Amino acid sequence: MAEKTIALNGDKPRVIVVGAGFGGLAVTRELAGKDVEVILIDRSNHHLFQPLLYQVATADLSPAEIAWPIRGIFSNVANVSVFLGEVTGIDLAEKSVIARDYRVEYDYLVLATGAATSYFGHDDWAKVAPGLKNIGEATEIRKRLLLAFELAENAEDDETRRKFMNFVVVGGGPTGVEMAGAIAELAKQALSNDFRRIDPRDARILLVEAGPRLLGAFPADLSDYTRQSLERLGVEVVLNQPVSDITPEGVQIGDDFIESANVIWAAGVKVDHMADWTGSKTDRGGRVEVAKDLSLPEHSEAFVIGDAAHVPWQDGLTVPGIAPAAKQMGKYAGRRILDHLKGKDTKPFSYKHAGNLATIGRHRAVIDFNGFKLKGFIAWWVWGLAHIYFLIGIRAPALVLVQWAWSYIFRKKGARLITGPVEPDPERNAP
Repeated sequence: MAEKTIALNGDKPRVIVVGAGFGGLAVTRELAGKDVEVILIDRSNHHLFQPLLYQVATADLSPAEIAWPIRGIFSNVANVSVFLGEVTGIDLAEKSVIARDYRVEYDYLVLATGAATSYFGHDDWAKVAPGLKNIGEATEIRKRLLLAFELAENAEDDETRRKFMNFVVVGGGPTGVEMAGAIAELAKQALSNDFRRIDPRDARILLVEAGPRLLGAFPADLSDYTRQSLERLGVEVVLNQPVSDITPEGVQIGDDFIESANVIWAAGVKVDHMADWTGSKTDRGGRVEVAKDLSLPEHSEAFVIGDAAHVPWQDGLTVPGIAPAAKQMGKYAGRRILDHLKGKDTKPFSYKHAGNLATIGRHRAVIDFNGFKLKGFIAWWVWGLAHIYFLIGIRAPALVLVQWAWSYIFRKKGARLITGPVEPDPERNAP
């Protein structure tokens, strides 16, 4: 099929933004209403609030409560158009983006593609231990968790029942901590009275971290508090033990093999395609090493932001792959483009770290605001309000607030739906 070209129209400079995550939305909003044409390309039709994906996976929220249609966000912005498609290549020399059968020309380019799950060379584990990066993975994990209890209820022998009621979360960062705590609350509180042949409170939940402590980016005392809080919830925390194998039968942790039909991967991320697309130097995780203004070396009109960018920060560290950082980069890139059009200089990008947040479970969270630390009930409320504040749109925050209030008061999960086939798949480490 012949390639279709969407050429420059000559009226306004065209900015192509690839990716509608936090960074992509930030740069698009910075350019909204300005004298430029913006084309926002994404392979999904929605922006996803990834920090709350684990609540979809554990049946606290439905997908519609943390996702917002991209077209709806910019429906009243005349200079922004949305292109639904998957980018398959970048032609920096010809200044065009290839999206399957289309070639879209640009004056400026912003790559905000985000990151994917990394299995550290064991990509075959993806089928048996799903990650948590999109709605499809979240609803698949939700199905596996809920179906595991149904199949345990129907099991005729203790060994099968035990396999279905063993849950292993790999990775002790914020996602792993939040998932383990939420699974514990699902099993030991929300589902505790729903079954007759099994007691969901007998579920065994393991959180496995290869390093010496959980939440490595947090101060040590908050890491210790997190571990103790998870253990009070009934989570077994396993430290200093890498996972060496995952099969449909379970997971190898050090010298121990844990039979489990439910393994969730929360241990690593990588950036795909950037080296091939840009020809630029990347780090081990695939992030592009950008200039001080977030542009590609030798291509001042092309920028890389968010999880896809390797940006030096302080003490030998790089800017972390979190939503506030992506939003700061997006806003900066938008200003940089506008300044460039006006012939003005822009100061180098400077990241301002607001802090780290992680929730452990009901009434428990940890927060580090650059040395000002909170934990427990107050931190949990601050964490919740912060996430609601940053949700997209007007209706979504209200829905989440109501749903959380319902779960808090009645200890019920509002989205306990099993969708898709319910027969066990022998090739997968799950029902």
